Amino acid sequence: MEYISTRGNAPVLDFAGVTLAGLASDGGLYVPRHWPKFSREEISALAGLSYVETAVRVCRPFVGGVLDDAELRALLTQAYASFDHAAVVPLVQLDQQNWLLELFHGPTLAFKDVAMQALGQMFERFLSASGKHLTVIGATSGDTGSAAIQALAGCTGVEVFMLHPKGRVSDVQRRQMTTVLAPNIHNIAIEGSFDDAQALVKAMFNDPAFASRFALSAVNSINWARLMFQIVYYFYAAVRLGAPERAIAFSVPTGNFGDVFAGYVASRMGLPVAKLIVATNENDILHRALSAGDYSVGSVSPTQSPSMDIQVSSNFERLLFDLQSRDGAATAAAMRGFETSRALTLSPAQQAEAATRFISARVDADDMALALRWAQDKCGQVIDPHTAIGLAAARAQSLEAPIVTLATAHPAKFQDAVEQACGVRPALPGRVQGLMDREERYDVVPGDLAAIEAYIGDRARPREAA
Repeated sequence: MEYISTRGNAPVLDFAGVTLAGLASDGGLYVPRHWPKFSREEISALAGLSYVETAVRVCRPFVGGVLDDAELRALLTQAYASFDHAAVVPLVQLDQQNWLLELFHGPTLAFKDVAMQALGQMFERFLSASGKHLTVIGATSGDTGSAAIQALAGCTGVEVFMLHPKGRVSDVQRRQMTTVLAPNIHNIAIEGSFDDAQALVKAMFNDPAFASRFALSAVNSINWARLMFQIVYYFYAAVRLGAPERAIAFSVPTGNFGDVFAGYVASRMGLPVAKLIVATNENDILHRALSAGDYSVGSVSPTQSPSMDIQVSSNFERLLFDLQSRDGAATAAAMRGFETSRALTLSPAQQAEAATRFISARVDADDMALALRWAQDKCGQVIDPHTAIGLAAARAQSLEAPIVTLATAHPAKFQDAVEQACGVRPALPGRVQGLMDREERYDVVPGDLAAIEAYIGDRARPREAA
């Protein structure tokens, strides 16, 4: 499989190259040159397989020429050995139509672990083979950072610099990052929002003077491998609910558009997806884009679902690329305009094309709390605020298909918000007991490109020493 940039002016890479590169050199995001197709027979054959074996088959077309099945299986077996549920991502039934797909059984209690544990294995594999050293720079609204740090702490050949918005992640989210004291981990709290942190990361990749000094890579969902591993659980859940004989809908709590874009890829691959429900909180740029064609940036409003407090959704560019008939020059022009004006309008034709696969919903704090209480009172399930937004959006739809809401985080990661909504304070699982008593280590740095580059420049290993 070859990978191309959404902006059409970066080198074509194989899977190893795209995994280590992260962001494309032209500022775009890498995508496969074509979407692989699965037949109904191939999808049917996934029924009854373990999660690892499902992942081997779903990922096989994307890693072709780089990893064979045995290598991929060994890496994935190691990646998911740390999960505390034998199914890795179990399905839980709520009522006659609604299901939860629990994606929080990994080491940091969030869906990011499903991809990040596998990505950590890939980094180790490809770096040991090449002898290279990477400087990984990322921005997190809470969960990506802890998952990346857990996966890469102590990893030979990798230094991690993770930016998070100061005071805008939960205490559990922050401590899962800042209590990891491995020497290759550097936590940076910036003054500003997640969008500011994400913009700083992109600016560093696009700054030739800085980027040329270090072998930069990314672990945000701008990294294609992250998305590839997330495609798997759509197939895994759907075949357990009757695919390909019937279509399954998915409701996805969405901020950066990566998780739901993985569902889009699954549908492009042939999985019968009735609809992908893009569930946003009050920071609703994606809902506005899909419902009215208005992809314009507003101010970020802090909410009880902080991982979704985002106004610039990086992965939306990947969808735009497809909506632009995979025209890299047109996508580059559109994104240049957006980066200047902070606004982009989808044409009626693009809106209609997106509507064949997506619907969207904006869920406010009251509806989030109602969904959280419904799950507890009627179904005996305590869920987190992000999952509650997905569930609220799912229950508001008039669809005949089963709806799977992605349960993206363990409720104990957001104890205050859950307790406020339903009166129950969820306990941290045993594997993270003591988290609130551990020593923290992080630095507060102004949300300024020069300050961040100086901080990293003083600590990162230069490219020429790699």
